[in-house]
Amino acid sequence: MRLLLPSFFLAVGLATALSAAPQSGAVETKVLPLLVVKAAHLVDPATGRVLANQAVVIEGDRVKAVVAVADLAKIIPAGTSARVIDLGGATILPGLIDCHTHVTSQPENFYEDIFRKSPIDEAVTAHIYARRTLEAGFTTIRNVGAGNYIDFALRNAINAGKIPGPRMLASGPALSATGGHGDLNGMSPYVHFQGDIDGVADGVDAIRKKVRENIKYGADLIKILATAGVLSEEESVGAPQYSLEEMKAAVDEAAMWGRKVAAHAHGTLGIKMAIRAGVASIEHASFIDDEGIALAKEHGTYLVPDIYNDDYILAEYGRLGYPDRILAKERLVGRTQRENFTKAVKAGCKIAYGTDAGVYPHGWNGKQFFHMVKWGMTPMQAIQSATVNAADLLGWQNKVGQLAPGFYADLIAVSGDPLADVTVLEQVGFVMKGGQIVKNNLTGEPADRME
Repeated sequence: MRLLLPSFFLAVGLATALSAAPQSGAVETKVLPLLVVKAAHLVDPATGRVLANQAVVIEGDRVKAVVAVADLAKIIPAGTSARVIDLGGATILPGLIDCHTHVTSQPENFYEDIFRKSPIDEAVTAHIYARRTLEAGFTTIRNVGAGNYIDFALRNAINAGKIPGPRMLASGPALSATGGHGDLNGMSPYVHFQGDIDGVADGVDAIRKKVRENIKYGADLIKILATAGVLSEEESVGAPQYSLEEMKAAVDEAAMWGRKVAAHAHGTLGIKMAIRAGVASIEHASFIDDEGIALAKEHGTYLVPDIYNDDYILAEYGRLGYPDRILAKERLVGRTQRENFTKAVKAGCKIAYGTDAGVYPHGWNGKQFFHMVKWGMTPMQAIQSATVNAADLLGWQNKVGQLAPGFYADLIAVSGDPLADVTVLEQVGFVMKGGQIVKNNLTGEPADRME
């Protein structure tokens, strides 16, 4: 049934609208306050250059311009007031991006984590890890694996401004074969976790359904466990656990819904199968060989090697109660993964920054920069992996990873020179996300309230 309004009400509405409209052809525009952040140095990862005495002009949550301090008057009209934050001799960079996190949890005790905690425990603490990540300078992350859709809820709360945290792309539960890396092993077949939402799926049809299910509830991308892994109790560290047909099904179904696929893959064969299946990225890539490197280059597949956490696992996981069989697998992986990272860098593979944060404490994400430089990258290449390269992998190359007009005003600053000593990125002194100051240890100016 149509609802017909009397002409009287239409006339009154029109008269009200006309009286409220600007007169004499004037166009009413909302003028947002300007914010200027200036410093002695600015790293531009898009060009690989460091610029001196630069100012980032911000309007709302976006970058309006990046100019030399001497040229600010050309950007800011005379008589326009602007808030100015002078970071002195610091170095400004775009907000950093971590493409491989598990931000909803971190290990405390192997068996207690499995048997004593529920999804509620993860849900009520996830915001702590999100804030630590943001304050470490990582203003964007890709979360690749969380049970029970907790990462969807976390992302939504951050986007709604209810809690502080990085911009997130979230995968939800990673797809795993029965008995695979994502399916609890080593326990009695009578042990069940009631109501747990996981990603176990076998066969082409079940995989397609699981992809659809994850997307239905909020997945920004799909994560598949193409091979075995380290921190689970199945025997192999790298054997394939999905067939090529199953991997292709996941990629094809995800693509139909406009999503990319990230593949956890340690083993040589599984890496090559996943690349041929069309995944966007290979996570870990521990045992990649020359053929796998050539395939990654041919297909434009990103490698996301987590080459810091071997140190933490071998130093701390015995104390956390992890079984010897898991520690033995890590000893097998660590050095080889780093050596193959060197080969991939020399070959010119596309590499994006990803740490597996959550395997070690959140907020330590910056510790990987040192290892990337130690094992073959220049400091600029390492920074590019966590900015422009990472943004490209995420499909957000026009939103984050650079300080340029129209991009989100996500930026960080450090007191030292990251090109001379990349470890200064472990101690980020200033963090801004979307034009709001999250952290400021470089000047006396307080951070903005974000909650």
